[in-house]
Amino acid sequence: MNALQKKIYERLSRYVAVETTSDSQSSTVPTTPSQLAFGKTLAEELKQIGVSNVEIDGNGFVYGEIPANISGAPAVGFLAHMDTVQDYCGKNVRAVLHPNYQGGDLVINAEKNMRLTEKNAPNLRKCMGHDIVTSDGNTLLGADDKAGIALIMTLAEHLLTHPQIQHGPVKIAFTIDEETGTGIGYFDLKRFGADFAYTLDGSILGDIDCGNFNADTVDIHIIGRNCHPGAAKGFMANPVRIAADIVSSWPEDKLPETTEGEEGFILFKDFSGNLEQASLGGIVRHHDLAQFEQLKKELAVLVEEKRVKYPAAKITLSYHEQYRNMRQVLAEKPQAMQVLEKALKDENIDYRLTQARGGTDGARLSLRGLPTPNIFAAYENPHGPYEWMSLQWAEKAFNVTLRIVENAARK
Repeated sequence: MNALQKKIYERLSRYVAVETTSDSQSSTVPTTPSQLAFGKTLAEELKQIGVSNVEIDGNGFVYGEIPANISGAPAVGFLAHMDTVQDYCGKNVRAVLHPNYQGGDLVINAEKNMRLTEKNAPNLRKCMGHDIVTSDGNTLLGADDKAGIALIMTLAEHLLTHPQIQHGPVKIAFTIDEETGTGIGYFDLKRFGADFAYTLDGSILGDIDCGNFNADTVDIHIIGRNCHPGAAKGFMANPVRIAADIVSSWPEDKLPETTEGEEGFILFKDFSGNLEQASLGGIVRHHDLAQFEQLKKELAVLVEEKRVKYPAAKITLSYHEQYRNMRQVLAEKPQAMQVLEKALKDENIDYRLTQARGGTDGARLSLRGLPTPNIFAAYENPHGPYEWMSLQWAEKAFNVTLRIVENAARK
């Protein structure tokens, strides 16, 4: 582990130890107070390393700036999100270093027989000799996206301690509630002040997201009709059964576990209910907007069929927009991708322009007018206990961000 990798690792270890799980059921901004507390810590660290105009606003976003040392260069922004997903435990996270990986299975937790294998970590084979970081197997790691925060913080420190590097304004932001898809709607683009930007929230070495899913949440609410089960014939409308019927009737080939690439799906992922009422929640995803809308229409047809089948029940269906595909925006405003691709070529990185089967804050920002592709942050298997990252890949991500700053300053 060299000095740069050590800085990134030490920052990552400190950051993941702070619990910042977001909450999709919360109506507060941010959705959890832990994000606000973490943001205050990050703001203080930015001030300590000399970043200018540091602020944490009322919504919990952290902003900072490294002023230009040359004139005429565009303002480049870098963003990473503070929250971790609520789908798996993000409390009491302990980063574990596995130095000099030499191939084969990598044991995460011997007691639970948890290990990274060729099957559950297919890209680990590319990391021979690397220093690998995991959790201890009891939690997620949180490299999604505290690796991104560590990289941006290290970039800021490097620029401020190497004033000979010529650059335009460098804008920094740490964001809230990316995992719920709700936070970035409160982001102050004018306060940020970038001409184009990048999220560091991608996965493995060389993956560059320049497109993403169109995404909505879906909510189905069922009000039933209850009575004593002994006298239920011809009268009862059981919301639990109706919800199960809806889920089982959705086509098998339009689920996340049966699709790949740019194929879309609906995932039913949340349920609560009893004999009075039930709520079924999920997400709709597709890269193509027309096919995305078609998926929603197909679900509406299915729900209408269940209304006919269960006339005693009241079934409502609603959607809430999360984000849209940024692909067209980046094509119309190509500077961000041009600067990024030059940086990748300068660093001799074999990169892939991908259509992410997910979304980032950059998707919403791009649709709001700030072109923001997504750069790899050196991790795989986010949102669970098999999450891991390579410090050597993280160093390459750092080098790409530094090249971006330098290239953007060249006319």
